[in-house]
Amino acid sequence: MALSDTAIRAAKPGPKPIKLADERGLFLLVQPSGGKLWRLKYRFEGKEKKLSLGRYPDVSLKDARLRRDAAREKVASGIDPGIEKRQAKVQAEVDASSRFEAIANEYLAKAEREGREAVTIKKSRWLLSLLTPSLGQKHVGEISPQELLEALRVIEGKGHLETARRMRSLAGRIFRYAVATGRAQIDPSSVLRGALTAPRVRHHSAILNPEAAGRLLLSIEHYVGQPLVHLALKLTPHVFVRPGELRRAEWTEVDLEVGVWTIPAEKMKMRQPHKVPLSRQARTIFEAAHALSKDQKYIFSALYPGDRPMSENTINAALRRLGYGKDEMSAHGFRAMASTLLNESGQWNPDAIERALAHDIGNSVRGSYHRGSHWEERVRMAQWWSDYLDQLKENCSSDIAANRRKTTHET
Repeated sequence: MALSDTAIRAAKPGPKPIKLADERGLFLLVQPSGGKLWRLKYRFEGKEKKLSLGRYPDVSLKDARLRRDAAREKVASGIDPGIEKRQAKVQAEVDASSRFEAIANEYLAKAEREGREAVTIKKSRWLLSLLTPSLGQKHVGEISPQELLEALRVIEGKGHLETARRMRSLAGRIFRYAVATGRAQIDPSSVLRGALTAPRVRHHSAILNPEAAGRLLLSIEHYVGQPLVHLALKLTPHVFVRPGELRRAEWTEVDLEVGVWTIPAEKMKMRQPHKVPLSRQARTIFEAAHALSKDQKYIFSALYPGDRPMSENTINAALRRLGYGKDEMSAHGFRAMASTLLNESGQWNPDAIERALAHDIGNSVRGSYHRGSHWEERVRMAQWWSDYLDQLKENCSSDIAANRRKTTHET
């Protein structure tokens, strides 16, 4: 006897599953939990099989019969609807895993496992969030250069030129990962070089004049604020590493006896370990910091609770407190100061200076030579540089004292 909607609604669950037969192999399975599931019993190549057709009431009696009839037609045509359904499910999973957003998340998860910094991953996820509205659900292998460019120009059109450029760069890494894992044939971002409006290059503000550098160093000497911030501010011009490398420095990386700070690859922009020779002045600053943070992971830790590094804006904020505006000096500007004044001194091999700045060397042969042969020169250069900074500071202090004496005498 055929089922009716009234009979289905009236069916109550029991301690075991209950089968309510309809017609032509269709039946409703009433589960002990109360769920009502449509099933089709059919034979294919002499074997009895079952096919799931959905859940009642999501699939009505009428729809279940239509699905039954469609499945029986497949059987009559020599197609096993159960196998076809499983293949469709597998294909759907493959399609889902091949969508741009899925591959992007897979790529970023890989980057996290490889030790990329949390702030880098966070920025990448933000850039990805700008790409996903238009590209997220598209198959990665079917995205054309024009589709990618259209997504980038949405951001470019808002005046965010640098953001659009970074989006293209991230998309390129995602597409190349998709190619490497067999889910795409090409990287469409590669043909878009030059298609976006190039952002105007903005250099980090820096003091490059020796006399002005001396005034800055003297101002730093008289900084009034949190002690670890003062020490970080004092150390920055001596070691001229990137601000993120300084603020995330750990005591396990510094050997004060030997006088070397070894920054691991995962903290470096170029993903290569970097050794920093420490002058006497730099060691003295580290020793002063040791008295304050020796029991903490980070040398220049945040004040509260002390188990994380100081903020990325701390040094810049300290410079602002000293009266230096954004267009005058930045934390990153100490690197430009060192590069300019060391090169202008004429005393040091430019390669040694570049290595001290941990700049990338494009030629692999030159890069290998560059890493190995300038260490002794860099050690001498580190001490010369600290002595030179002290001299600039002393000259500024002497000039100020002389001007005061002159003013007093004239008065």
